[in-house]
Amino acid sequence: MRQKVVAGNWKMNKNLQESKVLIDELKANIPDTAARIIIAPNFISLANAYQAVQGSKIEVAAQNLHQAEGGAFTGEISAHMIKSTGVNITLIGHSERRQYFKESDALLANKVDTALKHEMEVIFCFGEELEDRQKKNHFNLVHNQLTDGLFHLPAGAWSRIILAYEPVWAIGTGETASPEQAEEMHAFIRDTVATKYNQSLADKVIILYGGSVKPSNAKEIFSKPNVDGGLIGGASLVATDFIDIIKGA
Repeated sequence: MRQKVVAGNWKMNKNLQESKVLIDELKANIPDTAARIIIAPNFISLANAYQAVQGSKIEVAAQNLHQAEGGAFTGEISAHMIKSTGVNITLIGHSERRQYFKESDALLANKVDTALKHEMEVIFCFGEELEDRQKKNHFNLVHNQLTDGLFHLPAGAWSRIILAYEPVWAIGTGETASPEQAEEMHAFIRDTVATKYNQSLADKVIILYGGSVKPSNAKEIFSKPNVDGGLIGGASLVATDFIDIIKGA
């Protein structure tokens, strides 16, 4: 039985003080759940967030890392720096990193290797845009993103990989992905992993859904057999909404 995971990506929101307020609200209201609860604040708040969640069920992840160990990369953050805060989880390949910062699958594969070298857990994000789905190229695109970003890894590395499928066309666009569409893609992803590796590994890998999950649809989406939780954006910035989503896991 795979454990449910609910991860909140705060993106470029919440300053240091606001982050503490939100964490305190979450800590005071976390339901009794078997699900893993992860928050990904900005880098400014990372160390403080890690300290603030101690003694609670909440874990902290970074939103990104640089592939290099260190050096002349102004404005970037290394795995070593992240781990020095106590944080041991990172997002890699979020749709906004791919879109706005032009991060390629080859670069993301390099970042994954760096994170795993530092024994970090990776939430690897991928998914298609509206044009890909309209052209019915979405399965092929997702297959290629997995192949180029992750399928160079040995099977043993997958114990530290969580997948997060993001249908970019259903995030902040007014378009809505149905629970059935989410399940269809998640089943395809699991089958793709099984084909590359084996069914046992595929049955264990956690696949999160990241397409505008809200309190009103979380329970139905999370009930699908191949959906193991969610990567939550905007709703994770409101304590009551994030708590209600966690209750649906």
